[in-house]
Amino acid sequence: MTLLTLSINKERLEKRIHELAEIGKISETGVCRLALSKEDKQAVDTVKRWMEDAGLAARIDHFGNLIGRLEGKNPDAPILMVGSHIDSQPYGGRFDGVIGVLGALEVVETMIEKNIVPDTPIEVVAFCDEEGCRFNKGLFGVRGILGKLEEGELERKDKNGVTRRDALIEFGCDPTRFKESEYKEGSIGAFLELHIEQGPILEAKGVPVGIVTGISGPLWLSVELEGFAGHAGSVPMSMRQDALVGAAKVIVALNELVSQDPSAPTVGTVGSLQVFPDSRNIIPEKVTFTVDLRDIDINRRHVLEAKLRNQIKEITETHGLRCTISEDTNSEPRYCSERLMNIMRQQSEVIGLKPIELMSGPFHDSLSMSYACEYGMIFVRCKDGISHNPKEFSTIEDISLGTELLYRTVTNYKG
Repeated sequence: MTLLTLSINKERLEKRIHELAEIGKISETGVCRLALSKEDKQAVDTVKRWMEDAGLAARIDHFGNLIGRLEGKNPDAPILMVGSHIDSQPYGGRFDGVIGVLGALEVVETMIEKNIVPDTPIEVVAFCDEEGCRFNKGLFGVRGILGKLEEGELERKDKNGVTRRDALIEFGCDPTRFKESEYKEGSIGAFLELHIEQGPILEAKGVPVGIVTGISGPLWLSVELEGFAGHAGSVPMSMRQDALVGAAKVIVALNELVSQDPSAPTVGTVGSLQVFPDSRNIIPEKVTFTVDLRDIDINRRHVLEAKLRNQIKEITETHGLRCTISEDTNSEPRYCSERLMNIMRQQSEVIGLKPIELMSGPFHDSLSMSYACEYGMIFVRCKDGISHNPKEFSTIEDISLGTELLYRTVTNYKG
């Protein structure tokens, strides 16, 4: 592969990635920066300082989003927004979300250094709480600016009983002033996001960079099964109402349902489970667990959801359990802008890149932005497809190539 000299500053980008990884560092390579935590605040303040040093006007809005603005020739034109997130999973890696924010900053800083003034304003954004692991509902900051928050979101609690409202206030935000931080409809022209793939396809194909064609639609459910507690040594098996046995059968049923067609990209996961009263010699009375179901084919996902709900009904009846299912997230698949993909394709040719095109299974801030404007995504290869794990890794060479393509997409964007 013959590549022209990089426009962006690879060393500066690498240095910032390493510096940010020190905030909330766990083990040798892991990161824990939960949304709205003190580690998240330290990280946001650090990137804000970098934005200001680069010459951007930076602010933290009332949703906890960090936004750095570069004015364009027409300050009233719809904004080109570029970015991702810097919050992490509790057992996360250094690159998820981060390369999208620091890559976007590197793009705009390079433009400033080259005296390139864009036609439209550009905003570099680190969205608050993309991950959703702390309050069990993600994409908070991006949905916030679009006026898409749902009732009761501020009352959601983390595992320590802290509400999102209190966490926002502690972060320095004012939830009573959300309206001030919302964007008017039509004020954002497009959104671009650079991200590690979080999957094995690019590595398997031997390709450093990919152009994303769309994002699978995620369905998140919370399931609560309630039985009856009793002494583990005295209640006969035939008389038990064991909520954990019911939950185990539901988990197996989900796994079998999504595995029926090996050629389909359908995935289903139970990633969180709580047992009450959580004692080795008491029959579990209540079990709460999450279901994450994703597919690029919304109709196939609907069919699988219906089958899963039927199986849950049968299992709960068999074991004498009561069941409550609540829906936390429900999104259809969203496809990328053909216009933005064409810019990426053209610029890839210019610099000698030969990216493959692929769908995204994980959701991203782009998912919410797709309802407000056209969007495009660039994926960077990651080792063994590992993400949401301290072993997550992408080389600076691959990240730089992705950032270079982002730079050339931004500088060739016409509002």
